[in-house]
Amino acid sequence: MTDLPTDLTRATAAELADSLASKTISSVEVTQAHLDRIAAVDGQVHSYLHVDTDGALAQARAVDRRRQAGESLGALAGVPIAVKDVMTTKGVPTTCGSRILEGWIPPYDATVVTKLREAGLPILGKTNMDEFAMGSSTEHSAYGPSRNPWDLGRIPGGSGGGSSSVLASFQAPLATGTDTGGSIRQPAAVTATVGTKPTYGGVSRYGLVALASSLDQAGPCGRTVLDTALLHAVMAGHDPMDSTSIDAPVPPVVEAARAADVRGMRIGVVKELGGEGYQPGVRTRFDESVALLEELGAEVVEVSCPNFDYALAAYYLILPSEASSNLAKFDAMRYGLRVLPEGVDAPSAEQVMAATRDAGFGDEVKRRIILGTYALSSGYYDAYYGSAQKVRTLIAQDFANAYEKVDVLVSPTAPTTAFRLGDKLEDPMAMYLNDIATIPANLAGVPGMSIPSGLADEDGLPAGIQILAPAMKDERLYAVGAALEAALVDRWGGPILDRAPDLGGAAAAKGA
Repeated sequence: MTDLPTDLTRATAAELADSLASKTISSVEVTQAHLDRIAAVDGQVHSYLHVDTDGALAQARAVDRRRQAGESLGALAGVPIAVKDVMTTKGVPTTCGSRILEGWIPPYDATVVTKLREAGLPILGKTNMDEFAMGSSTEHSAYGPSRNPWDLGRIPGGSGGGSSSVLASFQAPLATGTDTGGSIRQPAAVTATVGTKPTYGGVSRYGLVALASSLDQAGPCGRTVLDTALLHAVMAGHDPMDSTSIDAPVPPVVEAARAADVRGMRIGVVKELGGEGYQPGVRTRFDESVALLEELGAEVVEVSCPNFDYALAAYYLILPSEASSNLAKFDAMRYGLRVLPEGVDAPSAEQVMAATRDAGFGDEVKRRIILGTYALSSGYYDAYYGSAQKVRTLIAQDFANAYEKVDVLVSPTAPTTAFRLGDKLEDPMAMYLNDIATIPANLAGVPGMSIPSGLADEDGLPAGIQILAPAMKDERLYAVGAALEAALVDRWGGPILDRAPDLGGAAAAKGA
């Protein structure tokens, strides 16, 4: 068994799980260490919207009692986790980063949260996010942005910037995320962490507050490929409460991560996901990673997916259309915020609804609701939403054609490293372009993963490589990701994240 670091927050989830299973440490010790870390650094990073100290320690004590009693426990029992604030948590606030749900306490758990509790993972708290998962920087959170631990003046990605910054600042060994167009993978890329979007339907969406129902997918986030695989195995599986849930065995992701073997695999470099608009340092690290895969025994070929060029346009018609429908439930009548219009003695339901939605929704949410309502309106449905769905079919065909030739596809995860806070807030199109490489996977429902590829030469900030696999072949992500991760650790002389600044010193001064 590997010796644990003196600071328990620096241990991987797999290391913690082994030590917990051998009773070398207790879950209370591990959970308290992370709560102490949160108290020490989250004032700088703002990763959490709510920290459930009492609940996390109670869950940890319960796991310790079960272990002492000799019960059979899951592989991650006792390892604490952070949960993105888009997943309902019974008795714990769920805001989706929005004022319209401020103070809402759900009466039930999302299926993913239920699985975490049953597996014995103490839930440390709820992580910050772009409002209703609309954004690529976490700057659209109604409660203020999260910050990138590599440089506190930069974004940690979005919408799951809270979950990625929690991991990169060692405030949790594991986190959950959701990925509608890249909201797990892009934050992972800019923080040197690992994130996976499973096959659509591979992880239940029940209790996940919907943004775009045909695109949303919950998934695992970690600091290593193996940690992420262990969490994937806990989260995944059929759920009768979700009509889109796949009734099939969970792919052998943990076994693939432990095997870490790419010998004989055919890996396709996507021609359309690179070149103009991609930062040179990001591209350099990607090319080096591809060369490493060849050294490990994989065959690399270039693959063309011509309809990927239209993915961004199709996505930003489909997502707003579904969002405008899903967010109609926030009507001030059932739950959440209620605002009465000024100067109206006996307001109608419509007036209360309008005043509440005006006060409760941020600018980005309003922008997408308006776009979606327009795209779905009479006379425009076929021209916009219908056409976007046709493009979606062509993108799925591109994937199918590619997977007849190769086992997985690879590309840079995001075109640039983390940009500065505020740089793209006034330019929505520039913000949307951050998802140009990740969106195709959501449109087709195939699984994708991002792992760190190194640090860009221009700014010393993390870049990521994206791996894409056919539907229900999620294990291929972990086989390739783990093999490449090991090679990159050797190349860089240790995990990329070990090079991040200490939040107690350099990072604070740098981002001030």
